[in-house]
Amino acid sequence: MSGVNIVATGRALPKRVIDNDELSTFVDTSDEWIYSRTGIKNRYKCEEETCTSLATEAARKAFEKAKEKEKIDEDSIGAVIVATTTSDNAFPSTACMVAKNLGFSETLMAFDISAACSGFVYGLEIARGLLENSKKKYALVIGSEKLSKILNYEDRATCVLFGDGAGAAVIKLDNSKFVHEAYAEGNFEGLHCDGVRGKDMYLHMDGKAVFKSAVKAFDMAIKDALHDADMTISEIDHVICHQANVRIINHVAKKYKEDAEKFYINIDKYANTSAASIPIALDEMFEKNLIKKGQKLLVVAFGAGFTWSSAIITA
Repeated sequence: MSGVNIVATGRALPKRVIDNDELSTFVDTSDEWIYSRTGIKNRYKCEEETCTSLATEAARKAFEKAKEKEKIDEDSIGAVIVATTTSDNAFPSTACMVAKNLGFSETLMAFDISAACSGFVYGLEIARGLLENSKKKYALVIGSEKLSKILNYEDRATCVLFGDGAGAAVIKLDNSKFVHEAYAEGNFEGLHCDGVRGKDMYLHMDGKAVFKSAVKAFDMAIKDALHDADMTISEIDHVICHQANVRIINHVAKKYKEDAEKFYINIDKYANTSAASIPIALDEMFEKNLIKKGQKLLVVAFGAGFTWSSAIITA
C-alpha cells in the first residue's frame, strides 16, 4: 500500500479576529476563564467569507506552491475532497465549486465528506485510495469550516471554543508505508431534522464528557498507528493533533513521555476549527520551516459522531 506525501499546503482565514476580551463584551465569560480551560486566546469569524471562499483560497495557495515544486498544472489533480460540516449548500458540493473556481480539468472526482473534526484525516485515506487507482498523480484534500453560523453566543460553554478557517494539502503517493486508522461510534445527543429552527438547533458540546472520550480516542488512535507501522513515538518527528483543547494535547504528550515541542499547538490563535485545524497547523509548520523533507508526521483527530482517526504520512 503506497504512502502519502505532502507536496504543498495552504490556509485561509477570515479578516475578523475576535480575542477573548472582545468576546467577553457580548458573552458572559472572561479571558482568564477561557484560556485557563482551553488554551484559546483568539478565533477568526466570517463576515463576508463563506465555507467555499475559504476552501478555494486555501486550495489555491496549496496548488500554487505545488505548481512551483512539481511543475504540475490544472489537469494534474485527480481528486478534490473537502471535509466540512458547514458547507454553504446541501449541493452542489463545496469540492465541485473549488474545482471550478481553480479551473481544474473536468476529468477528476470532487466531493465533500462529513466526519466533523476527523474529516481531514479521513480524507487523506480516501484520496490515497483514489490515487492508487487513478492515472493522475495528485489530489487536493481540504478542511473548511464556517462554524460561527451554527454557534449560539448565549451558550458560553460552547461558543468560546470554535473558530472559522480552512486548510488544504496537495498530496501524492510515495513508496513509504502508509498507516491509517479510522473509527466511528454513534454517540450523540439532540439529532433534529425537518428544518426546525431555534436555540436548540445550534452546536452544543458537553465539554467534560467529550474531554474524557477524546483522551481515550487519541490514545487508541496513536497506539494503533504506531503498532501497525512498527514504529515507536520517538521515531515520529512531529505529532499534529486536532486542536480542540490544549489540555487534551498536553495530556497525550505527557502520557507518551515526549518533549512537548513534538506535539504542535496553535489553538491559542485559531480556536477549534474542526476539519480545518490539522491542515492549518501543517501549513503553519511548513511556513515556519519546522517540517523537513522526508520527516514522519503523525496526524490524529477526534470529532463529533464520535469519529476519530490517525495517519502516519511523509513530508
